[in-house]
Amino acid sequence: MKTTLKRSLLALSISVSLPVMAQTMFSDVINVEPTEPVSTSIWNDDKAQMNAFISDLISKMTIEEKIGQLDLQSGTRNVTGPSVNEEYEAQIRRGEVGAIFNSYGAEWTKKLQTMGVEETRLGIPLIVGHDIIHGHHTIFPQSIGEAASWDLEAIELASRIAAREAAADGISWTFAPMADITRDPRWGRVSEGAGEDAFLGSAIAAARVKGFQGEDLSEVDTVMATAKHFVGYGLSQGGRDYHTTDVSDHELWTTQMPPFKAMVDAGVATFMTSFNDLNGIPASGSKMLLTDVLRDQWGFEGFVVTDYTAINELVPHGYAKDDKHAAEIAFNAGADMDMVGLLYLNYMKQLVEEGKVNMEQIDNSVRLILEMKWRLGLFEDPYRYSSGERAEAELLKQENLDAARDVARKSFVLLKNEQNALPLDINNIDSIALIGPMADRTNDMIGNWSATGDRQTVPVTIRQGLEERLGDDVQINYAQGATHSYIYNAEDYEVKKHLRMLPSIYENDPTLDQNIQEAIEVAKKSDVIVLVVGEDWRMSGEAASRTDITLPGNQQRLMEELKKLDKPMNVVVMSGRPNDLSWLDDNADSILHAWYPGTSGGHAVSDVLVGDYSPSGKLPMSFPRSVGQVPVFYNEKNTGRPYDAENPNQRAEHYKSRYDDSDNTPLYAFGHGMSYASFEYSDIKLSSATMSIDGEIKVSVDVTNNGAHAGEEVVQLYTRQMVGSITRPVKELKGFEKVHFEKGETKTISFTLKSEDLAFYRAGMDWGVEPGEFQVFVGTASDDVKEANFIVTE
Repeated sequence: MKTTLKRSLLALSISVSLPVMAQTMFSDVINVEPTEPVSTSIWNDDKAQMNAFISDLISKMTIEEKIGQLDLQSGTRNVTGPSVNEEYEAQIRRGEVGAIFNSYGAEWTKKLQTMGVEETRLGIPLIVGHDIIHGHHTIFPQSIGEAASWDLEAIELASRIAAREAAADGISWTFAPMADITRDPRWGRVSEGAGEDAFLGSAIAAARVKGFQGEDLSEVDTVMATAKHFVGYGLSQGGRDYHTTDVSDHELWTTQMPPFKAMVDAGVATFMTSFNDLNGIPASGSKMLLTDVLRDQWGFEGFVVTDYTAINELVPHGYAKDDKHAAEIAFNAGADMDMVGLLYLNYMKQLVEEGKVNMEQIDNSVRLILEMKWRLGLFEDPYRYSSGERAEAELLKQENLDAARDVARKSFVLLKNEQNALPLDINNIDSIALIGPMADRTNDMIGNWSATGDRQTVPVTIRQGLEERLGDDVQINYAQGATHSYIYNAEDYEVKKHLRMLPSIYENDPTLDQNIQEAIEVAKKSDVIVLVVGEDWRMSGEAASRTDITLPGNQQRLMEELKKLDKPMNVVVMSGRPNDLSWLDDNADSILHAWYPGTSGGHAVSDVLVGDYSPSGKLPMSFPRSVGQVPVFYNEKNTGRPYDAENPNQRAEHYKSRYDDSDNTPLYAFGHGMSYASFEYSDIKLSSATMSIDGEIKVSVDVTNNGAHAGEEVVQLYTRQMVGSITRPVKELKGFEKVHFEKGETKTISFTLKSEDLAFYRAGMDWGVEPGEFQVFVGTASDDVKEANFIVTE
């Protein structure tokens, strides 16, 4: 039995800089020599002992047992698809399973681990995985909501608590973080990521890895993280899930690759392939991605798992002629473990016998998987993650619920606050009309991919939160008012059911109009309206793409009817994507975006509505004025005909890059978010007017809170290269800091821009800095900044 590994700590480096040279997709022309891979090992101290142990074990394994280590099977709790292997327990006993997922609970996972350890020839323990995306039992805000906090410490803490709960409940591996950068709110999986920007997304991805894995995977309260989905999934054409991605090398390496490189640098244990094909090659069969980049260029030392049946899907992609061919392609590309597809299990031995897969490569993949089992401490104590006592002490403990409440408050984005409509003046109102389909619905509070979260009894709704906070001081008058689901009349329902095209979310309720009338009556007898609208939680996530990003159901009619009452209307929006909120922007007094706020969400929303907490969230993704603007994002190119909306001679702007029927700008820009405090930026300064090409420059700005409330502000730093060897974005995020300000307080916030912050991939895909004029911007949002200029010299 081995001793516990002592591992060197990995200094977490949050950087969006990639290696000196990117691997081009279609060109063999490389302008610089590739760099040597940098070792990311964080278990060096006992590596010799580990290698000896694993080498001895591999020498004793049959080919069937080796192939078994490459097999990931689903347990009894399937959430991602229909492919459940009912014989998986027998497979475990035969040594044909290396890992399982969709199983949790100390007792159940111990039973499965017992099969793997005590009822097989070699007793190799299992890895137990689950989708711990934004919490386990205690659910934190939906991932895009966490990203809106722009608070790396809070995001890391959320992942740390999720890991502690999961590790106490039998789980040693999570399929998170999702780091796909996306600019298309039609795509349902927007809710699982960090938005549109690679710099912010990289920092968040690294923080989540650190939270899940801690400083040492041998600690029993950590879990292996998974960098997913590698790569390009967030650019699926049309925002349609699982669709094709066709993207230039510059776009791929500038917007998609950085978060994945950041996770490698953070020591992430595993990678997951994406479903999409990338420029004609499915990611699960791409040697360029899985070997040339991930292994050879980045030096990744963990193992690669495919997404759900992704190897099987090489056949319908038209990239493999049959399942056997698909297994050959994927394994030779660098996919070490097959998730539930059974193709390695069914065909690998035959492929070896035919000389299409070599045993050395199988041994290497087996070694990578066994190394992770060693690092997790499973060879020392296979049952260390299955402790009923630890689970009872850890799951949903008050400390976790309090943390979920705090992270949720940090994630809320105040989009609009006309004449300081919020916070509610609870000392001068007698009653609140709390209206909306999401105001008192526990299901929606915890969003999608909510692991083992209880949807019925544990989540705190907004109604519960307000009633507990206000007690008898303010009367809460509640009405549902509308539905936030798709609506079909009876005839349409029958047609769609017959054609098996009915979405899983629908309403066919003749009382819907009556519900609106009830809401009107409630509003009439109340002083102010708090309206909670949004999307049913099932409208976001995997297989939940939408062509219409307005609020569903009959919520629009409800909003219009309430507006006619001419009463203060404060709106809370709950959804997992940027929606078209144009009507609300024109008509609501305030808009607070709460995403899906989690287990303690109702308390958190109440805290913000009544002024116990000042909102500090900032948008990680631009909100379009309509779906016709999609994709809209802050770091666009200038074009040869940039449109000037401020030009008084608009005739001169006709033949410019613009829309006839809409502004170019988003409804709410990346980085936007208001506060009950009021922040003034002034006196931006540079340490020098010039910066050498290998030097650095300090940027500082004074920020003053002139408001009546204390609060936090996310100070954001952007740059622009005015002229380059290729066209450059109008802005790029290069730094941010979340800072607390008391009333009347002024602070000087400083950033240091270094040479690597100004580097980019040039025409030949070489990475470097160019001399010339730069602008630097510091401000409260990407569209609200102070600016200064400097020159980069040779």
